[in-house]
Amino acid sequence: MAVLSVKHALGVALEAARWAPSVHNTQPWTFSVSGEEISLRADPDRRLRAGDASGRELLISCGAALFNMRTAMRCEGFEPEVRTLPDPDRPSLLATLKPGGETHTDEATKALGGEIECRRTHRAGFAEVPVPDELVERLVRAAMEHGAKLTPIRSPEALRVVASLTQAAQGVQAQNRRFTLEMIRWGQPPGSSRRDGVPAEGYPRQAVRTDPDFPQRDYAWQHDWGSQADQRAAASVGVVALLTTRGDSRREWIDAGQALQHILLHASAYGVSAAFHTQALEMDLLREFLRHELCSDEYPQMIMRLGVTFDDKPSVRRNLSEVVM
Repeated sequence: MAVLSVKHALGVALEAARWAPSVHNTQPWTFSVSGEEISLRADPDRRLRAGDASGRELLISCGAALFNMRTAMRCEGFEPEVRTLPDPDRPSLLATLKPGGETHTDEATKALGGEIECRRTHRAGFAEVPVPDELVERLVRAAMEHGAKLTPIRSPEALRVVASLTQAAQGVQAQNRRFTLEMIRWGQPPGSSRRDGVPAEGYPRQAVRTDPDFPQRDYAWQHDWGSQADQRAAASVGVVALLTTRGDSRREWIDAGQALQHILLHASAYGVSAAFHTQALEMDLLREFLRHELCSDEYPQMIMRLGVTFDDKPSVRRNLSEVVM
């Protein structure tokens, strides 16, 4: 394989990685390149001390970045060679990736790669446009490729339970000073030049309630911040789905992140966005309740809503020079 093409593929993979979703857009990763190999490391300084004490959400975020790198490398014509958690003595080293043999890039992979910089997280209700069942089934199969399970919530009773748990967790966290301080840290005021956190244009100024209601984070923190709601938007809850894994190890958290990003990119290719609701999963008792009562004893890793939105909010990311060590 040509040296220049390998070097180009490494650069494309790094650029793709920084566009991965992360909790509160913390971007909790760093990368280094040695020869033809990229190392992905967790950045513990960007872990949520109150909301993510175990580092579960951090590793899910990094798993999404890993999937972006794998996809980008395949789009460049190389089959990536990946080692996950390659060194037990270096727990922050989450994965290594390097270009393997040359491969044919199929149309499905190209479609995923084309959505890496286009995909956006949504933080409001969805338009009254149904998500096709066929697409939902494709997303279920995408999760299976990574050892995860995506379960759409079809029962109205189960849907109300998940919404109620989200509401309860949101209410408790809103009264917790540590959670509040984290929200202040990662919620940007208007005009901010920061390249991380949630920009003021990225969440609605006035939340529109869905039915049942899935509350969003209060990134404005009692300020008159946020964007005006798009008049075409509605209060549809969309399709609520749970992403689960059989185990709850660090490796499975990373795999859950890869499954999540595969789902998001595939959905984005069909004009479907996702809104995340991790509040209940950040409280051990509520997460265990979900696990036993709704997840058949599998471990819930993400609660999301899938739907159609006409908003095209900007997204901010740190420059490569800030994340490549």
